[in-house]
Amino acid sequence: MLLSPLILTVLITGLAFATPREIAFSRLLPAAPALAAAMWSVIPTILLGTFCLLVMIGLSFVYSDLGTPYTAAAIVAVTLAAAYASHLRLQREEMLFQVRLVADTAQKVLLRPLPRRIQDVEVESLYLAAQEQARIGGDFYEAADTPYGVRLLIGDVRGKGLPAVGAASAVINCFRENAYDQPDLRGIIHRLETSIARYSVAFPTPDQSEHFATALIAEIPYGGGQVRILNCGHPPPLLVQRGEVRVLESTMPSPPLNLATLLGDHYIVDTVPFDAGDQILLYTDGVTETRDRDGTFFPLPDWMRQLGPAPPRELLDRLHRDLLHYSGGRLEDDIAALAVRCRKSPGQERSV
Repeated sequence: MLLSPLILTVLITGLAFATPREIAFSRLLPAAPALAAAMWSVIPTILLGTFCLLVMIGLSFVYSDLGTPYTAAAIVAVTLAAAYASHLRLQREEMLFQVRLVADTAQKVLLRPLPRRIQDVEVESLYLAAQEQARIGGDFYEAADTPYGVRLLIGDVRGKGLPAVGAASAVINCFRENAYDQPDLRGIIHRLETSIARYSVAFPTPDQSEHFATALIAEIPYGGGQVRILNCGHPPPLLVQRGEVRVLESTMPSPPLNLATLLGDHYIVDTVPFDAGDQILLYTDGVTETRDRDGTFFPLPDWMRQLGPAPPRELLDRLHRDLLHYSGGRLEDDIAALAVRCRKSPGQERSV
């Protein structure tokens, strides 16, 4: 691709010398520097235009009535315009590079890499942006090694663009602070509720007066064979236990974040056995709402049953490939997922 302007120049030059004068392929020479502006820098573009001008002058010695002055003038004009266009393109590419660099840094702060193992709990993460060039979005996750056990957070802010990213950042930062201090999951949720409410007041948007988010917090106590789950309007996690896949529906729905004033602030914590070798998959609705060509949703529980036992990293890698294959390579929503596996025997105490 990078050599295509040069190849085009050679092709036009060869045809101009090899064909009768009446065809006048030489009039196509200005196309070469115009093409170079799309992929070359300024100096190579000017050098190619100069070469085309020399070719045109050389042709004038072979064919005296080619209209050389007009074609030469066109080459000079197109070369100058192409050089300026190349300069503007390089400036925009540099600006885009800086924007992507900032976006990558923001994502590392918002969705920082999680430790692959916290005590005796394996944790693997997956994030897929719906737009190919996107770096960050409204889906979020976090894991914390706290005095109360391994605490996990996953959620999805309703909305798009920078306001959704800002709301997600507010929720994650609040979780990072309170996961270590609040002894009860309900206390963490109350703090998250306050955080996103304050963000909505401080940063209102024209199309969305208030932000709200679905969220799920899971707590795996040290030395205990169980997991506690507080689900605030989020898709239910999947538990793989002794080869069987269970959908962990809440015994009673809890309201999404920032909707407690409308739906009530009754938060229910469910406790589920979680022993050595058990695995749990937390995910956002982008996974289950992925559609195929017929509009059918991705059957996540059936997919898990067909997959069989798999380590967390392998599970998420397979999920990544199969979601892209199922959707034909086009995702309609951002996707976040956490795969967590317990590696310790029940009753083993946390080492000090």
